This record gives sequence, C-alpha cells and structure tokens, in this order.
Amino acid sequence: KATVSVLNWVSGGPEARMQSSRRFVATALRAQRRGKASANEVLQRLERREERLRLKREKQLMEAQAGLPSFAEKITAEGMDGLMARVGTRTVQINIGLLCNQTCTHCHVEAGPARILENMDAKMVDRLLELIRGCDTAEVVDITGGAPEMNKEFRRLVREVRQMGLKVIDRCNLTVLSLEGQEDLAQFLADQGVEVVASMPCYSPDNVDAQRGDGVFDKSIEGLQKLNAAGYGDPDTGLTLNLVYNPGGPFLPPPQASLEAAYKEKLLETFGIRFTSLFTITNLPVKRFADDLRKSGQLSDYMHTLVNSFNAATVEGLMCRDTVSISWKGDVHDCDFNQQLAMPLASDAHCTDVAPTTVWNIKSFNSLVGKRIGLGAHCYGCTAGSGSSCGGALA
Repeated sequence: KATVSVLNWVSGGPEARMQSSRRFVATALRAQRRGKASANEVLQRLERREERLRLKREKQLMEAQAGLPSFAEKITAEGMDGLMARVGTRTVQINIGLLCNQTCTHCHVEAGPARILENMDAKMVDRLLELIRGCDTAEVVDITGGAPEMNKEFRRLVREVRQMGLKVIDRCNLTVLSLEGQEDLAQFLADQGVEVVASMPCYSPDNVDAQRGDGVFDKSIEGLQKLNAAGYGDPDTGLTLNLVYNPGGPFLPPPQASLEAAYKEKLLETFGIRFTSLFTITNLPVKRFADDLRKSGQLSDYMHTLVNSFNAATVEGLMCRDTVSISWKGDVHDCDFNQQLAMPLASDAHCTDVAPTTVWNIKSFNSLVGKRIGLGAHCYGCTAGSGSSCGGALA
C-alpha cells in the first residue's frame, strides 16, 4: 500500500502501478511495520547509502586511473586550461527525477522503478521556471530522468517553457509511450513542438534487450512508430526525432555518420521508421556501468582506453561550458555526470564555508559565467575519440 501510494503521488495516477524493486519494497515494509518512517526518513536512508557507494566508487576509479594523468593535468599540458571556464548558459538541463520503468545496465543515474521518492515537486519546478525566465542566454531546456514523462510536473514544465519561446528536449526511453496513462504522450509532445531524443542502442533486438531489458526492443519500435504517426521524423512537419546509440561494452562508439546511415537504412527497411539524426554517446565510467566494468575486471583497461584516445579537438565543444545541470533536489552542477557523482560547482568545492549552489541560493544562471568547471577522471569519456555530449559526437 505504501509503495502504490507513493507511485500515485509521483506520477499522478494509477498508471504508475508497476512492480517496484525488491530493495525499495523491503525498505517500505520495514518502515510500515515500525509505523514511524516518513517519506523523508526513507529518503535520508537512501541518501546515506548513496554516499557510501559514492565514496567506494570514487576510490575504485582512482585506483583504475593509477599512473595516468588526471584530466586537469592533461588539459593543462595541452594548453587548454583557459577553456575550462563556463560561458553563458545556453542549455538548462533538468533531471526531473529518477523514476523509470526500465533498469538499464549502462544507466549513469541508476534510474529504475524503485526510485519513486526521488522526483522533482511543483515548488522546485516553479523556482526553475523563474530562473529560466531570468536567464537571457538560455535557448534550450533539456528534460531528462529517469523517464521524465512519469513525473506529474513534466507536462506543465514543458508547456510553460514552450510559452517562453524556448526549445524543449525530452530524453525519452521510448517504452514509456506504451505505459497505461501515457497513450496521448506522443501527440502531446508533437502539439508542443518538443524535440525528442530517444534511446536506441542498436537496431537489432538482442543487443537492445541485453542492455535495457527483455522485451524493450519491441516496445521501443512501438514507441518510434507512435512518434512517426504523430509526425516525428518527417522533414515536412519540423518535428525532430533523434536517436541515441550507446556502446554495449567497454569500447568507444563507431563514427557517428556511418552508423546513422546504417540505422536509417535498417529501421526504414524493416519497420518503416524514420528519424532525424543519430547521436553516438560514450559510456562514462560512472555508477552502474563503472560497477559492471569493475566486476568484470575491465575498469582499468577502459580508463586507459579513454585517456589514450584523448582528442584535443573535442574540448571547445564540451557541453559543460554552456550547460547547467539541475538535480531533482535542486542542486546545481556543471554537467549531468558531475551531478551523479555529487560533484559541486568547482567554485563551491574550494570554499568549505560556503553552501553548495542550489536553485534556492542562486540569483541567476547568468552569475555562473566565468566560473571554473569541476573536472574528474570521468571527463576523459567526453574527449575520447570523436568526443561525446548529450548532442552526440563533438569532432
């Protein structure tokens, strides 16, 4: 009962009644038996667990990088230190919550059905809208999760940002389009002129299901067909549908242009599906993917691959230079990966007597211009080979 109650609160209706993970069910049952634990107390327990995991993973990544230059050292050696400062905020990327109907092996935010409490509320959305209105350089609001569409504030956020005349990106896992209660989602996105960036790690069922779960490929194809029916992928409608490829193992993506051509040929020929562009995104050694690499004994080798594949031509286009990343709790970070590693803004990290920057203590995103960017070993993932960003390859 406790689980269903919170699911309904997060998603706004009974359509969210999905199977939760054993970890959350066990926590909810213990709290229920005690009759004392509130949602905040459950969250605090989960946050303490996250902090223990973060410290453990940080140590493991440092060990894997032993003998290799830090990313900051590499940037300095390349004479590019001056580029590691923020310019005007063009993109506001919002992680609206960690609730998702999938549990993918490469997910760097560790989203899933269990994350039913860790989701942005109406008050937080109101404050973000206020900050976006006050940012004269903002052009794009990029909404991610989890499955962002499962948050009950998602549609209001989309409508209000579109009314400002800004571009909205929805990072969609495609299977959410098949959930009960989301039958009109494709048409809603089309009506609002939202750009859809959809996860599709391969055009073959085996590879997709291995990375994202049994049956996900078929549901993803169904989701793409719904988006096509709403006008997405058709040049005449202006509705942009971009797909995302993530490697299925510890290797870099192939060239983006040639892979896009293969995707377009296979998806059109087999399923009649059209899309706009393909983004190739490197898996960064963060959270679930890093854990899998460590368990298989490949974390050190992967770090060497990233470091040895450093490409200076990617640095100027790094998304952290003009993107601000907001967590579901309202914390402000340089990028989504720094957010997941709980890395504060670099200026905060060096001021122990100053509270970390949040949407509540920042007056404007404009005040971030010129601030240093927080760097870590994972940053090599964005500069390896052709580079990687939320918009695909960089060079």
